[in-house]
This record gives sequence, C-alpha cells and structure tokens, in this order.
Amino acid sequence: MNGTKGGRGRRIVLWRHGQTSWNLERRFQGSTDIELTETGVTQARRAARLLAALKPDAIIASDLKRASATAAELAAITGHQVNHDSALRETYAGEWQGLTHEEILARYGEQYAAWKRGEPVRRGGGELETEVADRAAPVVLEHAEKLPDDGTLVVVSHGGTIRTTIGRLLGLESHHWEGLGGLSNCCWSVLGEGARGWRLLEHNAGTLPEPVLGDDD
Repeated sequence: MNGTKGGRGRRIVLWRHGQTSWNLERRFQGSTDIELTETGVTQARRAARLLAALKPDAIIASDLKRASATAAELAAITGHQVNHDSALRETYAGEWQGLTHEEILARYGEQYAAWKRGEPVRRGGGELETEVADRAAPVVLEHAEKLPDDGTLVVVSHGGTIRTTIGRLLGLESHHWEGLGGLSNCCWSVLGEGARGWRLLEHNAGTLPEPVLGDDD
C-alpha cells in the first residue's frame, strides 16, 4: 500500500547539499559555485546511505559543485546516473553573493527585512523567489511524471530553491513560503502524492535538529 488514496503513490525527496566553507562563514552563496568541505562530503556519504534505503528510481541535481558532489554519493550507492539541470541552482542574488549575513544586514537591512516579511524582493538585484520556483518546480514535476507508481525521485538542490519548490508544489501563496523553515546541510524533505496533489510528509529530516547555515536563514 502506498498510503495515498487517489494518487500514484509517488514520492519526491528534496535533499540539500552538504556543508561548504561559505555556509560556515554565513556567507551568501547564491549561484556562486562553492565546493563541499571535507565535513560536507562526510555528511553526503552518511545521508546517501540512508536515502539509498528508499530505493530511489531517479536522481536529479543542480549542476553547481556542492549539489553535484552530494548527488554523486547517492549515485555511487544506487548505480543511478544523475541528471544535472541548471534550473535547480540556488537563487541568484546579485550583490548579496559573497557577503556575510552581517554585511547583508548592514548594507541591505531594509531589503532583508522586506524579504523576511514575505514581500517580493530582488535580493541584491537578483531573482524573485517566484522566479526560482518558476524554473525549478517544472523540472521536478517533469521528472516526477516519469516515475513508476510508488516511485521515488531524489532532487539534490539548495535551501532556497528547495523551499520555493516545496511551496509551489503544495500550492501555497508565495508570501507563506517563509513559513517553511530552512534545511540544514544534507537534510531533506519528502513530498508524497495524495488525492489532492502533493503534500509534505517530512521536513528537514535526516538528523537530530541542527542549525540552518546558509542563504535561507
């Protein structure tokens, strides 16, 4: 039994990449291509062993190094090839990218506050959150449609992109997306197919609660 009546029982696992040095420095990464730390690789290997138990049918990932390296750990266990797609990259945030959390608050305090209030903000002159969902969510749905009944898709991406994609797939208004907390490094959320569409089954799972370090805090 798939536990969902009226749907095909498919699952989407949205998995955030492992730790990077910029995460530790609370430096906004956005679309900057930062690699995993040694700890990040260890996190990815540990999480991959857990996620492999779900017997995923397909893996898709952002083409940025931190996501593709995370996805590679699961691919090595499952034998699946990873489909990389630039549409799954983190939010482009223009002038914010490379700045620490404190620098953003000091230079762009009002813009940051407006974003946290749920207003449509082009952080640093970059993308709106709705534009991120516009590019990422259709890719996730396209690959989910290819799943067999009761199949599982693993999406390896970034905190902000995952949050906006979840919000879009759940049909939430964009100003409510902030109500979905951020994901810790190498943690994941699970969407399951129900009679009325996708629903959130797990959020920020994978470990005991850890701090959320990254662009989404």
